[in-house]
Amino acid sequence: MTNTNWFSKDVISDRLTRICEPHVHKFFQANMFHVVGKDADLVIDFGMGLANLRNELHIPSGKPVFAVATHVHVDHVGSFHEFETRLGHAAEAEAFARMPDASTLADYFRTQPDAVNAADPTGVTPETYEILPAPLTRILEENDVIDIGDACYTVLHLPGHSPGSIGLLDQRTGEFFSGDAIYQGGLVDDLPGCNIEAYKVTMTRLSKLEVDVVHGGHGEKFGNARLHEIAKSYLISRNR
Repeated sequence: MTNTNWFSKDVISDRLTRICEPHVHKFFQANMFHVVGKDADLVIDFGMGLANLRNELHIPSGKPVFAVATHVHVDHVGSFHEFETRLGHAAEAEAFARMPDASTLADYFRTQPDAVNAADPTGVTPETYEILPAPLTRILEENDVIDIGDACYTVLHLPGHSPGSIGLLDQRTGEFFSGDAIYQGGLVDDLPGCNIEAYKVTMTRLSKLEVDVVHGGHGEKFGNARLHEIAKSYLISRNR
């Protein structure tokens, strides 16, 4: 298995690519996104770190890169340390700096009997898997803005799945990167660090949010009507 073969890529547009790790257990197959901007590139989430992500993005030498982690879970921060400018929410800043199992849930990955279905390029096995610390160089809060020259993304704090879960919304185009706050598939609210009451507040917010397209932390993209449907269905299920 080579570094390149470890990843799959879906070119969504001339400025947006989705990257996945198909050889990882399905539960840990998170989406990573590379947005090509005029003045800087934006990379959102970083998979398991079982191969070098940055090398696969072919970012021109010297071009600024904003690396944004939507939250600190294992399937979103593995390659976070490969980037110099690292952004994440204040609620998980300490966890990014140390990457403890209690926050990343890396121990859950290590115990899966079928954690990977191919030998990863680095030679790491699930049993020896560790996440390198990636201290934040910029701490994000609600309504902060990330400007890449031809697009600006507003930070939405969306706790519930984890304390520091965030989304990034381009309010001009309605493009929304939601991390694991919402996506197509079974939403997870029963892991350590999850908070159902906080998640209900987030889902109430998302049920009213107007967007054009949602790029979730897992699964395929979807539209505004589906965003509202998923959020409302969650609220119904948790308010019974």
